[in-house]
Parts: sequence; structure tokens; C-alpha cells
Amino acid sequence: MTPNRNADRPRIDAHEKVLGRALYAADQPFPGLLHAMTVPATIAKGRILSIDTAAALQVPGVVRVFTHDDFSQIRTTPAARGAYGQPGKGHQPMTAPQVRHRGEPVALVVAETLEAAVEGAEAVTVRYAEESFSARMDDDLAGPEPEAAGQLASGDAEAAFANAAHIVDVEYRHPQQHHNPIELISTTAAFEDGTLRIYEGTQSAAAFAGGLAGMMGMEPQALRGVSPYTGGGFGQKNGVQEQSVLVASAALLLRRPVKLVMPRGQLFHTASYRPQSRHRVRLAADGNGRLLAGIYETVQQNSRYDGFGSDHGANPPRMYGYGAWRGSERIVRVDTQTPGHQRAPHEHPASHATECALDELAGALGMDPVALRLANDTQRDPITGKPFSSRHLADCLRRGAARFGWERWTNQPGALVAGNGDRIGLGVACGSYKAAMTPSVTTLRLSAGGQCRIATSGHEMGQGLRTVIAAELIDVLGVDPGKLDIRIGDTGHAPQHLTAGSWGAGSAAPAARAAALKLREELSQLTGAVLSDEPVHVQLARTRRPYLEVSVDTVPLGKDRQAIEQLRRGMPVTTGPEYPDFLAFSWIAHFAEVHVEPSTGRVRVRRVVSVADCGRVMNRRTAESQVRGGVVWGIGAALREAGECDPRFGGVLNNDLADYVVPVNADVGAIEVDFIDEPDTRLNLSGVKGLGEVAMVGAAAAIVNAVHNATGRRIRHLPIRIEDLL
Repeated sequence: MTPNRNADRPRIDAHEKVLGRALYAADQPFPGLLHAMTVPATIAKGRILSIDTAAALQVPGVVRVFTHDDFSQIRTTPAARGAYGQPGKGHQPMTAPQVRHRGEPVALVVAETLEAAVEGAEAVTVRYAEESFSARMDDDLAGPEPEAAGQLASGDAEAAFANAAHIVDVEYRHPQQHHNPIELISTTAAFEDGTLRIYEGTQSAAAFAGGLAGMMGMEPQALRGVSPYTGGGFGQKNGVQEQSVLVASAALLLRRPVKLVMPRGQLFHTASYRPQSRHRVRLAADGNGRLLAGIYETVQQNSRYDGFGSDHGANPPRMYGYGAWRGSERIVRVDTQTPGHQRAPHEHPASHATECALDELAGALGMDPVALRLANDTQRDPITGKPFSSRHLADCLRRGAARFGWERWTNQPGALVAGNGDRIGLGVACGSYKAAMTPSVTTLRLSAGGQCRIATSGHEMGQGLRTVIAAELIDVLGVDPGKLDIRIGDTGHAPQHLTAGSWGAGSAAPAARAAALKLREELSQLTGAVLSDEPVHVQLARTRRPYLEVSVDTVPLGKDRQAIEQLRRGMPVTTGPEYPDFLAFSWIAHFAEVHVEPSTGRVRVRRVVSVADCGRVMNRRTAESQVRGGVVWGIGAALREAGECDPRFGGVLNNDLADYVVPVNADVGAIEVDFIDEPDTRLNLSGVKGLGEVAMVGAAAAIVNAVHNATGRRIRHLPIRIEDLL
């Protein structure tokens, strides 16, 4: 069956969420539940000399205070796998007296009530022997010299750059940023049916079965990871957290359920974050605006003990038809927790640097920035020479320009003025993100009464994954949405793959569709006839069978059956963007209009138009929501968000939502969204490429370019502050 364009339907779990019936990990009720609270380290580096727990144990309701002496048996080898197949954390707090970063847990207080746990944690006294440290990549003790982290090249970029008629050579800086999802990071461990179940709002429930079991010396089948809903992940919840094994071990030792919800202020120091980075961009073009070369060099902050790689250079050479390219990446080590993936992890900072540099090149050439991008459109990857599975970026630009009214743009900064005297700026930028897929093991059961149950791999993080799965079952089987039971995020129902990297829909939709098609095929064999267009359960009822159940293993392009075995062992197995015959990406074009008040320098983003090529749109409502959310993130990145690190003490100064400034309703103008909506069936059965990550890529750059168009000032760091424009 050819995938149909999906009808406009509400989110499948909308009523449950609005009515509060959707229980998140920390909402799970357990009799005899204990509450935990961590005691954070007040130094950035050193050793624990002593921990005085006497006062804490006197607090009414405190059951026990755990220290590194209690958890020294935890295995700290890479058995705790991290995201994307990388080893787990190189440092697990509370397994030794060593402190590697400020804020890491040095004690865990468990009590009958949350209030007692908090009071007990505040009563714990710790003495330290401090050591010298560096908390920022520009500090004297950072380093040593930047380490090489990767390189990508095609052709002789240096020679092309040396002989070009037009060049730009600029450096852009990106700050440290923090995720701040509404749902705080939490872990609840409880014994149920003879197994230790770990409830956590996570993007990788299987990390518990493999990672935590390995750290605790348990068999994987003795531990079950459950993530019913995740209230925002964005890459922060894609591995074993610092507190996860501590809570699980405490429950195991106390033989009672234990819950810990990490305070937001502590998460700035224990959870992953987007690291600070520097980007030097050199572009060369001929007189007609054809790109002859791109040279891209980045330096990224990292922790002392882990290897979060730098991958800023993966997307920029694929954006346009560069004649030659050279990219290099380096990392600088500092004494903080390990940075990690944050929505469009490297693609967002990279697009900020390269798309703004491209705007600068357009200025040097005297070209329209949209025309410059269209002149360098390509249907082949400049690095490998392979074609793209589909690429409609030029259509995104043309449609977006028409809808936005780009004809108003002028090369003269400050030429457009609003009625109240504000200077109007128009900016454009583009983005891409890989179209990746993962294997799945799916079981689908349809009853003659119309009830439909599916168990597959995936985590609902608010992106609408259940709605995507429902769309395929409705399209193929004609099921009633009200009779659907979708089981994801639970290792007890199906092997769970990490949900990240925008591969959720591109993996779950083909898995659901393949299972539905197999069920149709088996029913057709039972009836001995081709099925009609009426709902499949009605045709099943005529066979007098109570139900029909099928199982399907979905192996993505470029992988073999071994991928299923790796999935069953809890190992991340992804493909893309490079496949045997092509490369696959989602694409987007953003157009931004800003108004800048001339006397105060206050910037308002009045309007954004975004047009995306993400393959088949599975649900228009959730897709538009994803893009709008990505644009809001872009507004925050361009004008608001930065983690301010204190070099004296190694902590983040603005570690709450009062001082870590994010956009509010007053900061967000009209956001108009459109889609090309062309299925990419070369990639998978459903024609889906992914949308959640690409939505943000280029959004900040479009705003920065618009600020330049309004003011004539080229600000090469984020966020843009009022003082930059005065």
C-alpha cells in the first residue's frame, strides 16, 4: 500500500495529557515509597576528607544517609553504555572519595517524606581537600592543547581559497547552554513481580536493563526499564544519569521503593549540557556567487574524563555545492560534568556560524542571500559524491520567500523602518539534519471487536510518537483511534532503542506500517481473497477468529539481522545519513523579521516563516508544533540563553529559570509553518525523514542575520545582548 497523506487528527494522547491522566515517571504511586535527596559537592575538584551524617540522621523521618562507602561496589566500567553507542560516563559519583566536578552527589539522604529528605541533606557536613581546576575553555588551566577530534575533506580547499575572487574569514562563538525541560530528571526504583523496575523519564529505557544491571552486578532480565512518558528530553535524558544507579542501589539495599527528583539548580551541574564552542569559517566564491571552497575549524569544550565528540563539521559541507571543503575539529578539556547532546547538538551551532558567514559572503558579493543559496543548490553530496535520497531545499526557500514577502529585503541595513521608528530587519538561513533509522521488534494484535494493541520500540517525549504510530495503523488497518493500545518506552513489552537524533518517527512509523501490512497479508491468506477497504477488524470477525497477532523485525537500510540482536542486548544501532546508494537529510529554510528599538537596542522577533522538507508529514498538528518549538529555541539561542560559569568556584551562576533566561510569550511573535510533504520512500516504507531536530537548525542564524539587516552590526557571538547594539 502506498502511504497516504495523513488527515488532520488530534494528538492520540491529547485528552490524557490535558486531563492529567498521563502519568509520567515521577507520578507513579507505590505503597511505602521513600524519598531521596542528594547532597551536592561544593568544590569543583578534589577529595572528600570526611562526611558527618549525625545531624542528618537526627531529622525525624530520615531512614538512611548513603555515602561513597555504601556504593563502592558499583561497577564503574563502560558497562553503563551512553548514547549513540559510546561508553558510559567515565566518572560515577559516590563510588569513591574523588570529586571531579562541582555539584556532583557526595551523599544521598533517604527519608519517609520529601521534606525530611531535603532537611536531612541540608544537615550533612562534608570536608574536602580542594585542587586547582578550570571551569571554562578559555581558562589558563584548561586543556592541555586542543585535541584533534575529527576531520572531513574533499578537494583542495586551501588552493581554491587562495585563488578566489571573494572570501570571508570570520570566527563565531557559541555559549554553554542548558536544556531545562519542564519535567525534571527523576528516578524511581521499585520491586514489582520479582524484578526491579526503574521508572525514569528517559530517551533510552534499555540503558537501565543493560547499563544499570551491569553496574549493579545483576542479570539484565532482573531489571526492567520503564518510561511511560518523557516530559522533554532534547538529548539530556539519553543515557544513564548520575543519580540513576544511586537510587536503584538504595532501593536494592533498603528493599523499599525509592524516588528522587533532582532539583533544577542541581541539574545545571549534574546533567549534560551544550558545550561552549568556537567556529572559524572561511568561504570562497567566484564573481557569480558560486562557492569554490569552505574551510571550517571548530574548538569545543569537553570534560576531563569523557569523550563527547565534536561533530560540528558533518552538516555544513552537505548544505550547498561546495567545490572543495576542509573541516577540522578539536576539543579542550575542563573540570565540569560531561557535555552532551542538546537539540540539534552540533548542527545548531554549526548553522549559526556557517549560515551567518554565508550572509556575510552575500554582502561582500552584493547578492541577495536567498539567491546566493539557490545558486549553490545541489542534488549530490559534495563529500561522497552520492545523491541525496530527496532534497527540496530550493522549494523550501522559494515557498518561504513568497510567503514571507522576501521582496521587501534590501541590501541596505536599516532601510526598513516601522511606524513607531523601530528598525526592521529581514534574515534568512537554512538547515539540515540527518535522516537516521533504527531497528525495531514489533508485535501487533488486532481483535475482531476492533481493539488494537502494538508493542514496539520508542519513547514518547511529547514529540507525538504515539500519534505517528497511530497514523500508520489507521491508514493501513482502518482502526478506531479510541481502541488503540500503544506500548512503547518499556523493556517489558519490546526491546527499546534509544530515541534521539530525530530518528523516532523514521523508525517507529515504518515498523508500525510493516506490522500492519503483514497482518493484512496474513488475514488475506486466511480469507483466501484480497481485503476490501472496510476496517480490517470487520473482515477478521467474519473468519470467527477472536484476534490475529503478528510480529515483525524491522531492519533499516544498510544493516543486517545482526542489528536485531544488538537491539535485544540494549545496544544502540543506527543508520544514516549515509546509506549504500544515497545520503538522506531533512531540510528547512527559516525567514525572520525583527524589530530593533533604536535608542535601547531591544530586539523583538515579530515574525518567522519556516518551510521544511521532512518527507511525509505524519501528523500536521504535531509537526507544526515541532517546528514552532524549534523556532522558539532559536529565539532563545539568538537573544537569551547562556550558562554563566563562575571561574572562581566552577559552578553555573544562573542555575535557575529566574536567571537562565528563556523566551516567554512576549518574546515570541507569529510563527508560520509549511511543509513540502513529499514522501521519501527510497528511505523507508513510510516515507518519513524526521523533523524534531531540523526544526531548530538555522533558526538562530536567520534571526542574527535579520538583526544585521536592521542595524548594520554583525554580532559574531550568541546571545546578542542589548549592549551589543548600543
